[in-house]
Amino acid sequence: MVKEAPEPREKCAEHPRGTGPIRRRGQDIGVLPHLGWATALARLALAAGLGGAIGIERELRDRYAGLRTHLLVSLGSALFTIVSAYAWTGFKFGSGVTYDPTRIAAQIVTGIGFLGAGAIMRQGVSVHGLTTAATLWMSAAIGMTAATGFYTVAVLATAVTLLVLWPLRLFERRYIDRMRSSSAHFIVDMKLGSDTASVLRYLEGERAALVGVKVHDEAGQRKLAADVELDRDVHLVEIINGLLRMDGVTGAQWIQ
Repeated sequence: MVKEAPEPREKCAEHPRGTGPIRRRGQDIGVLPHLGWATALARLALAAGLGGAIGIERELRDRYAGLRTHLLVSLGSALFTIVSAYAWTGFKFGSGVTYDPTRIAAQIVTGIGFLGAGAIMRQGVSVHGLTTAATLWMSAAIGMTAATGFYTVAVLATAVTLLVLWPLRLFERRYIDRMRSSSAHFIVDMKLGSDTASVLRYLEGERAALVGVKVHDEAGQRKLAADVELDRDVHLVEIINGLLRMDGVTGAQWIQ
């Protein structure tokens, strides 16, 4: 009797070093990566350190979001990324279920926007906090980069961010600011019933381009709020002194 030769067994694909077991679904072969505790802690520590470096720069400039905020944003982003990519090694997925390691991590990109929005404030025509919001967004990106093992990229991104926040800021203040106008918000207190047109004419005569004006009466006096654009060589103190010398004006201040 001649026995049929057994069908050759399909060679089991070798999984990359440092990854978990290979799972089969029909003919599909998928690799679920595995991350050791030491590597996970190293990535979290790197993310916290790099985020903290950016936070120190913000802290030195007395920004609302400083060391602890940036450190936690970077650390939290790294933790979410590790959970998204490596926390499901011990799970068996049924037929038709696709493993997506980016599903949780992808929400960091949109979710960090809500935190960044809280750092942005508007005063008159000026908007403050945009740079801090951007550094929070960058800290999240650096945390994700460190968590995926791109250590060099994370360090280089942090270095470039610090370069933008410090040396580039000095260059901007020294050269670029000289070529553009500045903005200011004037608040003028006047006697009730006083004519505001004379105040507006005075501001325009001092090369203050009016952007927005609001007048209202309260507590027995008239308040005029004006948003203006100023040339770089205009002295605000001289404008305030001129306003105080006008008839009907009881007080004046500016917010830049």
